[in-house]
Amino acid sequence: MTRACSWITTCMAISLLAMSLGCEEQPKPEAAKPPASATAAPAPKPTPAPAPTPSAPKVDCPEGSTGEGSYDKPCEASGAERMMKVTWTGKMDDKGPSFRVVNESSSVILYGKMMVYFYDKAGKQLEVKSSKDPSAKPNPYLVCSGNMFGGVMNPKEKAVITFSCVKTKHVPEGTKAIEAEMQTVGFADESEKHCSYYWQNRDLVPEERPKGGVKAKKSANKGKK
Repeated sequence: MTRACSWITTCMAISLLAMSLGCEEQPKPEAAKPPASATAAPAPKPTPAPAPTPSAPKVDCPEGSTGEGSYDKPCEASGAERMMKVTWTGKMDDKGPSFRVVNESSSVILYGKMMVYFYDKAGKQLEVKSSKDPSAKPNPYLVCSGNMFGGVMNPKEKAVITFSCVKTKHVPEGTKAIEAEMQTVGFADESEKHCSYYWQNRDLVPEERPKGGVKAKKSANKGKK
């Protein structure tokens, strides 16, 4: 091989090497990352609002009583406080004894819960036996409740009522006197078909009740000049 050919061969090899180096894949530039402050943080989950607590009905209880006024938690009175006065007329027919009833409150009454007591000639309290189950334990009084006035009783209204829940068969043998106490009353709403609130006095209806019941306390100044 001549010197000229050797030089040409060397030049071609150098050219090929340069071309191969120029064709190598160049590294791709990395994508620019947004600054940390530009990255949106996930929004915090809102805290659920607490469920509203149902508020107790606000009732202006009758004077001398306090409470919620609901059926389960009526306005509570004590002592000899009464909303209704119930007195036996002394008469009794086939339907049962009749009572004089007076609404002594200043509101319309729709509902009542009454305890009826029976006494013998000596004033001894008599037990009331069940007319449905003679073997059942006797009760100290008869309980009668519901919308029992044939409608409503207006403030200061008076009526004579034979209650359907106090029948002749309920009256114990030997009864000479009958007394009753209206333990609970329900005051009517504007429609006079439902009760808006309730009142009760459990002091009026003990299991052992002397004839005449709970008496109102006399004023210490009464009779003094």
